[in-house]
Amino acid sequence: MAEFHQNGSIATLPRLGDCPVEHLEAKLMEFGQRRGMSLILPSLYSELQGTALPRIVETLEKVPYLEEIIIGLDAANESQFRHAREFFSRLPQHHRILWNDGPRMQHLLAELDAEHLAPERPGKGANVWLCMGYFLASARGRVLAMHDCDIESYDREMLARLFYPVAHPNFAYKFVKGYYARVADNKLHGRVARLLMTPLIRALIGVTGPLDFLTYMDSFRYPLSGECAMTAGVAETIRIPNDWGLEVGILAELHRSFSANAICQVDIAGNYEHKHQKLSADNPNEGLAKMSTDIAKALYRKLATHGVVLTPETIRTIKAMYLRTALDFIERFYVMSQINGLDYDRHAEEKTVEVFVQSIIHAGEQFLANPMEVPFIPTWNRVRAAFPDFPERIKAAVEADMQMA
Repeated sequence: MAEFHQNGSIATLPRLGDCPVEHLEAKLMEFGQRRGMSLILPSLYSELQGTALPRIVETLEKVPYLEEIIIGLDAANESQFRHAREFFSRLPQHHRILWNDGPRMQHLLAELDAEHLAPERPGKGANVWLCMGYFLASARGRVLAMHDCDIESYDREMLARLFYPVAHPNFAYKFVKGYYARVADNKLHGRVARLLMTPLIRALIGVTGPLDFLTYMDSFRYPLSGECAMTAGVAETIRIPNDWGLEVGILAELHRSFSANAICQVDIAGNYEHKHQKLSADNPNEGLAKMSTDIAKALYRKLATHGVVLTPETIRTIKAMYLRTALDFIERFYVMSQINGLDYDRHAEEKTVEVFVQSIIHAGEQFLANPMEVPFIPTWNRVRAAFPDFPERIKAAVEADMQMA
């Protein structure tokens, strides 16, 4: 069957034909009358000096349907924050910058920390979580999208297709995940998704049987994409992981709280290119080695909540099944590359799998050593229970920073 084939439990919305982006944006302008749209940009200050973010901002200037843009700024001192205000000032939409390292935000986080409600560490998860808090307090939008700030191939259609399923007033979707191809420089990319995530899920299915959660996860074509959109209700109730398991953790939380009929995935780009992480084969605490460990550990934690008993023997079995499955996938990717005229370095791919094997073992050891670890940031509903006006105080702090002389 052609690209419109539906497999798994999640609805798939592929790109069929050539629908002009102007048509999508005109419809989104209509939808915006009932469902205002907000965009979160979680950014490091260093990304302002790269090539991708300036192009993203230039593209967003031409997007007519956005109600607001919320920028979460990490790793910035005062002079850098001031530069960020100037950098984003060209945006015609209502926009605000959360200076996460600024004294006002740090004071608020210290209050949360006293009640054990603050993120354990800075990072993308904490950044996104704070931006969600501002989104809820702002109440300008009813649907929210987010994407990374290192997308080299960014365009308006990508954002329009991401928003469309949750912004349409007649659709029942509460969450949408973006997916895309990862081909650049005449070779396949997306190593963690291709060589870790899918083979590991298939291995887990082989060990535990076809659990509904694993079937659900296997339905996503690119479960590690940083591009997603959701309703305000999801933003208020979802728990955000605080490590590299962010994308996996969000999907796991959605599975816990919502029907599969409320979730879909949409093809947002013919191709996609962004910054590549180093493999870090010699350092398990950096790069793809660290990312893959956190992802595997997130899956182990979720399986435990479904009653799966993990032991050292189970982890070794998972490792063995993963390795066999990943090597089979390498053969598929080799053939795929050959038939499409792409370069393919089998040796490099197998070395990557060897790193991921170690990550699967390390993740199991860490999980078994500390099975009570809870890496999730509390939901905004819980924060409101302790501090009813906290999102509004975040909004006030952001406004004060934006007006700072």
